[in-house]
Amino acid sequence: MPSSIKEMLAEANSAVPRVPPAEVRALTDRGNVLIVDVRYPSEVQASGKIKGAINVSRGMLEFRADPESPYYNPAFQKDKTVLVYCASGGRSALVGKTLKDFGYATVYNVGGFKELADAGLETEPA
Repeated sequence: MPSSIKEMLAEANSAVPRVPPAEVRALTDRGNVLIVDVRYPSEVQASGKIKGAINVSRGMLEFRADPESPYYNPAFQKDKTVLVYCASGGRSALVGKTLKDFGYATVYNVGGFKELADAGLETEPA
């Protein structure tokens, strides 16, 4: 069991592949994809989000992703490819690992919002 954030991130990064923005486009073009922005709502309000993404802050992820939770969001389906991003890729790595632990089979860390937006992925207001 990890005993530091460095170890937690190493474990998460080994369990959840990180893909570059060009691959994000290819994955979304295939369909059956859920894009999850795990930044705080204030961050999303300030910058917008990737088009079609849902915002679920890291602290609420388990509640939204678990079908047994009263706070479950039905957008979370275990047969979907889940693409997770945050501001820089750290929180999204941790969330990706959590989703894998919850039984989501195909999960990718797609890094940070600015990196995705700068690469030309379409954005929209919060």
